[in-house]
Amino acid sequence: MSRQIVLDTETTGFDYDKGDRIVEIGCIEMINREITDNHFHVYINPERSMPIEAFNVHGLSEEFLSDKPLFAEVGQKFLDYIDGADLIIHNAGFDVPFLNYELAQMGLPPVTDRSEVIDTLKMAREIYPGQRNTLDALCRRLGVDNSRRELHGALLDSELLAQVYLNMTGGQESFFDAFETATHNQETQSAKNAALLASNSQIKRRVCYANEEELTIHQAFLEKFKN
Repeated sequence: MSRQIVLDTETTGFDYDKGDRIVEIGCIEMINREITDNHFHVYINPERSMPIEAFNVHGLSEEFLSDKPLFAEVGQKFLDYIDGADLIIHNAGFDVPFLNYELAQMGLPPVTDRSEVIDTLKMAREIYPGQRNTLDALCRRLGVDNSRRELHGALLDSELLAQVYLNMTGGQESFFDAFETATHNQETQSAKNAALLASNSQIKRRVCYANEEELTIHQAFLEKFKN
């Protein structure tokens, strides 16, 4: 059984070293590439103010988060949920350090001790080099409906990323299958053409020359055009 967890977080900012904290974790479970209803979702009280720049991104206010649990109250439950599963994260270089920092404050091991991490941003940059590879851009490119995404939200973004990931990886397999089929067909046709040319080269062609009567008629026909 292959178990994967598609994960996203929302935070108060970009730098945990400067006091920014996680305010939301959203996870979607996939078993053998099938999305299940076993998801993990929690809002977290960051015990600090909410910068307006972050609020404009996810819409989570200091007041809304004030009665939510602290990370210390949900950290172990989160680790138990992801235990042993591969983590699928868009721009994992942002989320993973935040999670590891919060877990370290509890004396718990980093997420990478229990799980392998697949970064879909790196994957997208390899598949679509030179193009925009934000989650919204990938949704548009791969036909994933993101019309509900007026603001960032960890659970919603995980749902969208799960569909994007399935489309990206499924599309790759289809592409290579098609490439191999086309290559095989081209090689088969080339072999047929080579055999046909070889066969034609063995044919003895008969050369027919015009007799005197036919030459006289042809010459008379050409004389009409001299005047």
